[in-house]
This record gives sequence, C-alpha cells and structure tokens, in this order.
Amino acid sequence: MKKTIQRRQFIGTSLVAGAAVTLAGGALLRSGAALADNVAGWPAKAFDAKALDQAMAASVGKNNVPVSPKVKLTAPTIAENGGAVPVTIEIDSPMTADDYVSTVWLFVDHNPTPLASQFDLTPGLGAAYFQQRIKMAKTDNVRVIAKTSKGEFMASAPREVKVTIGGCGG
Repeated sequence: MKKTIQRRQFIGTSLVAGAAVTLAGGALLRSGAALADNVAGWPAKAFDAKALDQAMAASVGKNNVPVSPKVKLTAPTIAENGGAVPVTIEIDSPMTADDYVSTVWLFVDHNPTPLASQFDLTPGLGAAYFQQRIKMAKTDNVRVIAKTSKGEFMASAPREVKVTIGGCGG
C-alpha cells in the first residue's frame, strides 16, 4: 500500500527543514565572523580606521614611506562607477626566498575606511603583480605601500581617480 503525504504535512515538514537550515547557516556565519576577529595577524584596527593617517599607522606602522619607481599602480583617470574601480599593482622584486615583497597595502585617502586591501605574499608567487576592483566614495587619491622580507618599505606615487558615481556612500 502506497502512503501519500498530505499537503499540510508537506508544508509543515518543509518549513521545519528550512528553519533548521537557516539556523545552522546563521550559526556558521556568526562563528566565521568571530573567527575572523581572532585570526592572528588580521589588522582589524587598520581596516576599522576612519582616517588615512590612522589606517597607515595601524597597518604599516608609519605615515611617511618613500615613493619608489619599483612600485607601479595603474588605475583609470576617470571611473564612471566608484563601485568597481579597476586597479593593477606591480612591484619590481626578485621574489626569491631571500628577497621578496611580503605585504602590500592599498589605500584610498578619504574613503570611509581608507585601507581598501592588504595582501600577504610569499616568494612562491613568482611575481608581485595583481589586479582587483575597489570601491571609492568620491574622486580621491589611491596609493600602494609595499614591505619587503628585509623590512624595507616603498610606496607608489598617489594616483588621482575621478569618480563620477560614488561606490560606497557617494
């Protein structure tokens, strides 16, 4: 004899299963967020800073880094949408076990949170080169600071990007 499921049973079972999945997913997200706050080396203070000098001090440890021709930042002169501004970062480095770029920071001077990105690199990458899209609230300067495995700091010259439509609150 074949048992048929009643409509009300089906709806009730579906609601209970959906609620269980939602609760389990919410618990995972909360535990993941808590884990991110406790990850060793995660620069929460730097990413939470609201001013460029505070973000630089919390991440790089200083506000004055010399500009170097080895750090090349490419960004558009005009970005039609501040929600997705393409930037390319290239740093001239041998990327050997003895001499490589270990950390790269990308800042947008007057964004609500000026530290846009931090990258930790290893010599196994072979090149200190990457592209990403960032959010910009308004026309502003974008800058990169790199730290080598030998503890040396170098920066790109600030690059002004004119934003016609703001991406983070603009």
